[in-house]
Amino acid sequence: MRVIISTLLLFAFLKVGGVVPASGTASKLEKLVLPGRGDVRLSEWAKVSGFDIHWLKKDQSLQLTKDSSKLLFGVDSREAEVNGVNVWLSHPIVLVNGNPYISELDIHTALEPVLAPPKNFGGGKVKTIVIDPGHGGKDPGFQDGPQQEKKFTLLLAQELCSQLKQAGFEASLTRTTDTLIDLPVRPEIAKRRGADLFISLHWNSAPSSRNEVRGVETYCLTPAGASSFNAGGELFGSGTKPGNRFNDKNMYLAYQIQKSLLTGLAADDRGVKRARYAVLRTAEMPAILIEGGFMSHPAESKRIYDAVYRKQMARAIVNGITSYKKQVELVKKS
Repeated sequence: MRVIISTLLLFAFLKVGGVVPASGTASKLEKLVLPGRGDVRLSEWAKVSGFDIHWLKKDQSLQLTKDSSKLLFGVDSREAEVNGVNVWLSHPIVLVNGNPYISELDIHTALEPVLAPPKNFGGGKVKTIVIDPGHGGKDPGFQDGPQQEKKFTLLLAQELCSQLKQAGFEASLTRTTDTLIDLPVRPEIAKRRGADLFISLHWNSAPSSRNEVRGVETYCLTPAGASSFNAGGELFGSGTKPGNRFNDKNMYLAYQIQKSLLTGLAADDRGVKRARYAVLRTAEMPAILIEGGFMSHPAESKRIYDAVYRKQMARAIVNGITSYKKQVELVKKS
């Protein structure tokens, strides 16, 4: 059947379709076919996944719970909360005839990697990590008076590298001095070094409301077919990129890092987000980009310039990597 929806909801039509074969539990559920996306009824996915579901505010926000897991969603919103961490969806939750629907893409690429972490099969270990200090050389990044982003990405990278080595990892930097490295070269360096993870470090800035915008956010590569959080007319298309081979691990790594940053720094949670940044598109290993705080914010910038705070942030990143490592490495059976 067809259901006509107001253009205010940005959909010209909706059609309830049959089951479309796909992996995971979502493939067994009734599908709602929208232009450019396929959705399943959230209540049905919750049921087959063992979650209880109830409205927090009728037709506006709802909660799913199972054991210690809690998921929060808002209608007509891409912003969700997964066990206390903001995770931005590729598509908003939509309400049709009183029923909330979620995109199947978000089930597979945002929820399942966190709720059922991916594994390294064949005994693969997480050992070698390449850290990428953003900007450098003639590219200073954001400038706050005399302070330049490139300086503080390198200082954080050096501290992170030192702590990773102390924790037993093999860690190295894409640049160790104030030099400019072309963006496509950075993940290529990680590939040549046999990196198991690629971590790009940046500091954020806001063009307006500088006294208000603060917090940390962690990016992983946008799934094929979805628009990026910061798309604004995506320059690189929405097709499959080399880095999409690691969608599950990209998301899980980003989630664990964001969670650890929130715990370790008590920072504002700006969420796990998706983007097709150059250093993420071509990475041939799980890769993320961290925006560690806003140099444009008067108070947060002072923390960024403080070596003690950067040491604390590096420790939080190490803890996030360690949590990721414990989950993805298969434990050998005795």
